[in-house]
Amino acid sequence: MKVVVDKNSGFCFGVVRAINTAESELNKSVELFCLGEIVHNGIEVKRLEGLGLKIITNDEFRKMHDCKVLIRAHGEHPNTYLIAKHNNIELIDASCPVVLKLQERIKIGYNEIKKSNGQIVIFGKLGHAEVIGLAGQTNEEAIIITNESDLEKIDYSRPIRLFSQTTMSKDYYNYIVSIIKQRIAELNPDNIADIIIYDTICGRVTNRVQQIEKFASIFDIIIFVSGKNSSNGMFLFGISKSINKNTHLVSDCADLQMDWFNGFKTVGVCGATSTPMWLMEKVAKEIEKI
Repeated sequence: MKVVVDKNSGFCFGVVRAINTAESELNKSVELFCLGEIVHNGIEVKRLEGLGLKIITNDEFRKMHDCKVLIRAHGEHPNTYLIAKHNNIELIDASCPVVLKLQERIKIGYNEIKKSNGQIVIFGKLGHAEVIGLAGQTNEEAIIITNESDLEKIDYSRPIRLFSQTTMSKDYYNYIVSIIKQRIAELNPDNIADIIIYDTICGRVTNRVQQIEKFASIFDIIIFVSGKNSSNGMFLFGISKSINKNTHLVSDCADLQMDWFNGFKTVGVCGATSTPMWLMEKVAKEIEKI
């Protein structure tokens, strides 16, 4: 049986940067905390915990003083920086530059649009770490939409500035945009609507869709390696499944089932932007034993 690991899979730039920063700090620090999971992959988190990284919650963070805390790639709410300053916490900021740029754009957009009683709308997953940080740039006034039913939250008679979480589906974002434009036109067909739509989905995510579609189409069976709490992972797994019905989701070798491979000659192993390459290679070696 031929087993191939997708060379395009694995950590995106932002995650690589955050993990490299964590490893560098762990080499010189007695103690390093991380506000939330550094990456949505339990196996990689355990590896870093073995090096000394300690994951903390927001509630724990508020009670801490005089220590070092890593900010992961997802970015953080503005209150995090205020708490750190008040509690003498040294922040090691590993926020993804793409996310930081988006935060700044939303902040600027919010300060401008509120002068005309407008709305900041963010297409993203409510409660996701990145979205919490983005909404924080608007004093929590941003309208968060995840699907078509959420569009009822928007007042189509007021100005709109629309952004997207960096890891969302580009196709579905375009679909949401088309519905918003349609509703504005129906409400006020004679006037030009005051709406600006920003393309803020990460190019790495957009490219991965096409790459995963091509990869999934050339193998008999696909093993998709990802943590189940990874937004990007579940999205890309769905893409692979739509192309190749013999796509199976695993978080580690223990999830592999021997009967999946009966009658198949080629296996493709791929994963999310939160999946380490070493883990995909480990899964591939286990499949070769089977």
